[in-house]
Parts: sequence; structure tokens; C-alpha cells
Amino acid sequence: MKIYEKAPAKINLSLDVLHKRDDGYHEVEMIMTMVDLADRLEMEELPRDTIMITSQAGYIPLDEKNLAFQAARLIKDRYDVKKGVYIHLDKQIPVAAGLAGGSSDAAATLRGLNRLWGLNIPEQELRKLGEELGSDVPFCVSGGTALASGRGEKLTYLPSPAPCWVILAKPPINVSTAEIYGALKADEIHRHPDTRQMIQSIENRDFDQMCQALGNVLEEVTLERYPQVRQLKQAMLRMGAEGVLMSGSGPTVFGLVQKESRVTRIYNGLRGFCKQVYVVRILT
Repeated sequence: MKIYEKAPAKINLSLDVLHKRDDGYHEVEMIMTMVDLADRLEMEELPRDTIMITSQAGYIPLDEKNLAFQAARLIKDRYDVKKGVYIHLDKQIPVAAGLAGGSSDAAATLRGLNRLWGLNIPEQELRKLGEELGSDVPFCVSGGTALASGRGEKLTYLPSPAPCWVILAKPPINVSTAEIYGALKADEIHRHPDTRQMIQSIENRDFDQMCQALGNVLEEVTLERYPQVRQLKQAMLRMGAEGVLMSGSGPTVFGLVQKESRVTRIYNGLRGFCKQVYVVRILT
């Protein structure tokens, strides 16, 4: 028996950091939504008690450094599963890109193994497991659109935003989330995003207001260290995207566009800046 799971990418419509916590993490307030760029996972039970991962992508670890591997091991240990699993990971989401590709793979593994082994773990419990793997994993377990607070694990679900095209562009650099958060001085943030305005724009399905409310406090740090991200953002605005923001800790920049006629022009223009450009929709 084979189980298939999709692991969609996420973008941050807004990302605010309130303060540094005593446990070393940052207290965040961010609004995330999923887009239809996705990795695909195929899972099959193995007769021997082992975890085996393969992928067509030659640039990702396939051992315990891989979040999908960690998710499989966690579910086996926690529920005393003595069976093995073979996971093939068809990687489409760029890595170290601010799109939660690894977190979404981990979440898809939790969902898939829950089905494969008939464990009947409730979704809320799967999200709790996800907390042990990474701050974005609980959100990725359920998907949709949500306000995430705490260190990202406290979720308040929201309706789908106004329908639009999303153009994703990743420059040929990788950015470490730990490095960006480590360099952020939470008490020196000059401009915080208006999270309430973003929630209002989503509830009203107001595209223009959503574009105005976009904000990410990590941009200040990443744009200073990686000028090519700033150039990419400026290029996207110049080409006519209505709302432009860096996702997560970067370096991926996304542009929100309502008119399909404008999408092709922006896509073709961005291909001159970087090879990894995608045209997607927000998942409803």
C-alpha cells in the first residue's frame, strides 16, 4: 500500500517579532497562507524496522538532518511503531528559501504515516507533535490561512484571502533562518506590520488593503546582508506587482498580482534576475 501526500509551500503575508523570550525563541505574530507550489511525498511500509528516504533532488540530506526523517522517527517512537517506512520526496519547493519546504515535508510525513499505519491521531495532536520538529510545522499540518503567535505554534484560523496570482522569485543564495533571527534586535525594530489591518483585509477579501498591510520585520536584516534580495524586491515593484514582500527570513520575494495579463510580463522580466521563478495561486 502506498500513501501520497502533498506538502505545499507557505508565504508570510505579515511577520512581526514582539520580543525575545526567556527560552531563546522570539515571540512572533505572523499571518501565513499556503500556495500551490508543493513537494510530493510517496510513502510505503517496509518489512524491516527502518526509515529510508530518497529524492530526485541531489542537494538535500536524506538522513536524520532531514525534517521528514525526523517526523517519521518521532511518530515511530511516540506510538511504538515497529514497522519501517520508505519515503520518496519529490522536491519542488526551493530549500532555505523562507517557504517552509522542510516544515511542510515534516507535516506531510506526520499526516501520511498516521494514515499508513492507521494510528487515528487527531489533527490537534499531530500539530502538537509538529511543535517538537519546528515552529512552522503545526501550521503546515493543517494548512489554510492562520494567525500564528507564541513561537509560531499558537494558531488562529482565518478565511482564505482575496484570490490573486502569487509570483515567487528566489535569488541564487540560501539564507539561514537562525542567522537572521540571531541578528535581529527585537527592541530596535523601527516599523511593525499592522497585523489587525491584515486580518481585516483577509476577512473582507480586500485585495488592495491586503497589499497595503504586507509587512515583515526580518526584511530589514536580510536586505542589509543580501542586497540582491532588495534588488529583486525593487524589480518586482517596478514591473507592476501590486504588493511585494520577502517571505519568512528570505531570500524568496513574492509579488501579489490581480490581473493575469500582468503576470506573464512580470514572470518574464524576473527570469533575467533569477532562474527560480514560479507563478502560483493562494490555496483556498
